[in-house]
Amino acid sequence: MISQNSIQQILARIDIVEIVGSFVKLKKRGANYMGLCPFHNEKSPSFTVSPSKEIYKCFGCGASGNAISFLMEHEKYSYVEAIRWLAQKYQVELEETEVSPELKQHQQLADSLFIINNFAREYFSDILFNNDEGQNVGLSYFEERGFTEETIKKFQLGYCLNTRDAFAQTALGKGYNLEYLQKTGLVTIRNEQPADNYRGRVIFPIHNQSGKILGFGARILVKSDRAPKYINSPENEIYIKSRVLYGTYFARHAIDKLDECLLVEGYTDVISLHQAGVENVVASSGTSLTVDQLRLIKKYTNNLTIIYDGDSAGIKAALRGLDLAIEESLNVKLVLLPDKEDPDSYVQKIGAAAFREFIAQNRQDFVLFKLQLSMQDIGNDSNKKSQLVNEIAETISKIDKAEDFTKQQDYIRQCSQLLKIDEQGLIALVNKFIRERLVKREQQQARNAPAHDDDALPDEAIAAMEAAEAGFTVSSLLNKDERQEKELVKILLRFGDRPFSEEEQNTVADYVFHLPYDFESLADSEMVKRVLREYKHQYDEGNTPDKKWFLYHQDTELSKFTAEILEDKEADLSVNWKERFEIDTVYGDNAYLKDTISTTNYLILRKIQKLILENQQEAEKATEMDQIMQCLEMQVHLKTLEKELTLGLGTVIFK
Repeated sequence: MISQNSIQQILARIDIVEIVGSFVKLKKRGANYMGLCPFHNEKSPSFTVSPSKEIYKCFGCGASGNAISFLMEHEKYSYVEAIRWLAQKYQVELEETEVSPELKQHQQLADSLFIINNFAREYFSDILFNNDEGQNVGLSYFEERGFTEETIKKFQLGYCLNTRDAFAQTALGKGYNLEYLQKTGLVTIRNEQPADNYRGRVIFPIHNQSGKILGFGARILVKSDRAPKYINSPENEIYIKSRVLYGTYFARHAIDKLDECLLVEGYTDVISLHQAGVENVVASSGTSLTVDQLRLIKKYTNNLTIIYDGDSAGIKAALRGLDLAIEESLNVKLVLLPDKEDPDSYVQKIGAAAFREFIAQNRQDFVLFKLQLSMQDIGNDSNKKSQLVNEIAETISKIDKAEDFTKQQDYIRQCSQLLKIDEQGLIALVNKFIRERLVKREQQQARNAPAHDDDALPDEAIAAMEAAEAGFTVSSLLNKDERQEKELVKILLRFGDRPFSEEEQNTVADYVFHLPYDFESLADSEMVKRVLREYKHQYDEGNTPDKKWFLYHQDTELSKFTAEILEDKEADLSVNWKERFEIDTVYGDNAYLKDTISTTNYLILRKIQKLILENQQEAEKATEMDQIMQCLEMQVHLKTLEKELTLGLGTVIFK
């Protein structure tokens, strides 16, 4: 919805050193800049930023990309959110294409709710620090919990006066819409008059990943049988409880760096742990984990440790999210605290270092914990044991992604030993649940219902296994074929608009796309195909996209792929071809011409050699003389093409 003109204005102003330098301390090293990687823990800098290539690369963890992908990865922005961030930084006024009246109304309403929530946050914070009741009641409560002023301000905590409508009247006096105030849950209608919904309560703002206020949690400070202890904002256009984890905004970088997310139950647990220095922690706010919450965690890490009180309610709450976490391929551990302790009280009692040590020493595997806990309840009841075996088999069956195969097998082995049942029998039961789910999924697809085929083995995995069986390594295959496909992409990105023939005023792109071959069909790599398809589309529209166009593409996969290609040395094409084919490529500034011819010839030659093999196989199967003669004629034609192309490469590869 943001116009291409606006995006191009932003791309023209982007300085990747400035963008990355806003989050990482960089030092100049030659033509590049270096710093400590923000995506993993390291003591010696291996994170490099190249202003000339407009990319970053960590040689420790492999993270790479451009300025936009850095924002998306570091701040967990969407592409549009990253563009808006850059537009604000570079003061570019965004032009947006026409949207439907319904969508426009939804966007305006969402913006209004964010504005109201931000006003409320400032109001409640001001009351907490600058009002007598706020100081005596609200601030005293937070101080009794052990929260410092710095922590209170960091989490933007507040207090709502214990009067009927102090906030409502202030907000209405500022011109805020009563209907929107009700939507946020800040104001309700009592006796046909607006009234404060959170009066007499301390306030916990709930932030989204970029720091905006989605809603509030409000805790009552006096015992009451009529009022709930906590009130949360109602769901609306910006706040959907099942998609939010409290504290994500403050924990996201620590989770990313430590590669682990600690999950607790309440707001104060998160705040106490952060204050103690344990910052990779979020809260589910007492609800069962949802798929959206688990996927939010997975944006930062695959390792989830759930910390709960040691009572039975805490254990049951932990188990409710187990199967969902398994399906999302998260590595789930459980830590049970000592009796009568919660994360808030326990970290204040023993300190951050001891708390971390306790977690490390008391992590329990979630699946095995569930099994052991359930075994305590079944005793010698064979019916209950049969039911438990089925439950565990169904849980293990949800670990069904190709990369998790070893984990699934380990669980089968350990669970069969604990249950004292035959391992092969448990394997058969697990496979039964997998088949049932696949049948159900196929039935959904038959009814044209949306279903994700997560069970299919990735193409890359199949290719890797086939290569291993053939005695090849992935790197050797890359060097032999995919490397040349990538070089074609590199040539187009770097030299597509350069002159190929001065006499005919053709460009390199003209040469490539006017050859009598469809290079998308010649490529095997899906990413290469996508780049060529996109490039050809732009070329047919009369444009010649450069590397920057792809480097900052909205499709993050294309963008990352481009960055990876551009990481190679700027002058490696001619060197590679000279060493490989023993041909002279010294064309001065026009060395790319020989590279273009050599690369395109190589890919065409590879295709022809495949056709020769297919034709030979067809000839062997032929039984009629006409078919045999046709195959022989085709073989002569293909061999002629092969010879011409081989001579063009400066090599002889046939006898």
